[in-house]
Amino acid sequence: MKALYQKYKPHYSESLKLAIPVVISQLGHMLTQASDSIIIGHFSGTVALAGVSLATSIFVIAMVIGLGISYAITPLIAQQNGRGNYLECGRLLSNSLFLNIISGVILCLGICFGIELLLNHLDQAPEVVAQARPFLTLLGISLIPMLIFNTFKQFTEGLGFTKQAMYISVWGNVLNICLGIIFVKGMFGIKPMGIRGVGYSTLIDRSTMAIVMGLYVVRSANFQKYVKEFTIRNINRVRSLQLLKIGLPVGLQYTFEVSAFGGAAILIGTISPVAQAAHQIAINLASMTYMMASGVSAAAAIKSGNNFGAKNYSGLRLSAISSYHIVIILMSITAIIFVSCNRLLPWVYTSDKQVIIIASQLLIIAGIFQLFDGTQVIGLGVLRGMGDVNIPTYITFLAYWVVGLPVGYLLGIHYNMGVTGVWYGLVLGLMIASLLLFIRFQMISKGLSEP
Repeated sequence: MKALYQKYKPHYSESLKLAIPVVISQLGHMLTQASDSIIIGHFSGTVALAGVSLATSIFVIAMVIGLGISYAITPLIAQQNGRGNYLECGRLLSNSLFLNIISGVILCLGICFGIELLLNHLDQAPEVVAQARPFLTLLGISLIPMLIFNTFKQFTEGLGFTKQAMYISVWGNVLNICLGIIFVKGMFGIKPMGIRGVGYSTLIDRSTMAIVMGLYVVRSANFQKYVKEFTIRNINRVRSLQLLKIGLPVGLQYTFEVSAFGGAAILIGTISPVAQAAHQIAINLASMTYMMASGVSAAAAIKSGNNFGAKNYSGLRLSAISSYHIVIILMSITAIIFVSCNRLLPWVYTSDKQVIIIASQLLIIAGIFQLFDGTQVIGLGVLRGMGDVNIPTYITFLAYWVVGLPVGYLLGIHYNMGVTGVWYGLVLGLMIASLLLFIRFQMISKGLSEP
């Protein structure tokens, strides 16, 4: 063990230096949803919390498509920076911002105009649908500033600057929580808005973060040599397609996983609003630990991109494997917390005892899949850094939609195991994705290392 530690020690410190700010920043996406759930759960009740679950389950599919496209710039920036081609970084930023604004508008329109079609044909409780409708509209609009923020965030992270996005995310979440409480409860002369309140607070929070992050990149001395070519005239078909060739498969990878969990939420919604609210609590907690692993994965993608661009293939393997070690330790700790505190954590979200009983059972299952969830996202990040995105897309589709969700349906609905049966299917999907992505990484990285 000591020899193993000494071998990877330099890579642990480098990975953690990059990863910790990214982890905190990535948590910002989930903390926004977590604060929405907590505020609604305590101030508006179980039906409203089920409405948040339904709206979030639909919104998150559009969100990860957009985020996947925005993630494309990070490995490309890391590779160009590794080659010393600084002006190309600014040109890539121009095209990435253009693509993300366009995709944000398209996804927003899809959500806003597809609400009635979606919500009225999912066999959900009418009172839950009534709560979800206005919240989903506001979330859809907030997607545009969210993707603008993420464009600049991924650009800076590709260059190894990770702290500023972290600070902005932290203060953005403080703003979101404060405004959410004010709007939902109705304070300082404002009428109580209920579930609409957290929608407005999220929109204001994400808009503010986009403006601040954009100004930071344009004005900071750290990026002046990179943004010289950040102009409209550098938006062209070649670079946009280069970004889409990575971004679309990455978006699909996340979409297959998240939509499987969203599909699970809809299946659970056919059981009862109580089960749906319990699912929202457990998946919200699991999503926060996932975002921590996703932050380590983003750092792994940056290091893989740098090493791949510099043709340092031995360094690539050492860095990637050190990221696997980090996430295994991290997710083992969160698994222990979920299992040992499974009856306490749901109280953060609600005081409904029926919801707490079901959520506590789900957190034990969530504890089981922590390792699989963490290692599969590391595999995706490392492979993305090397530019390998197509085969991982097929792997995620197989794991979640061919195996995970169908097995969840059979166990949970067909064999009447309820919400726990649905979650067992998701665990199986995560396990398959984790194993196949690791095998893919081993095959490619060992091939690169051979003379």
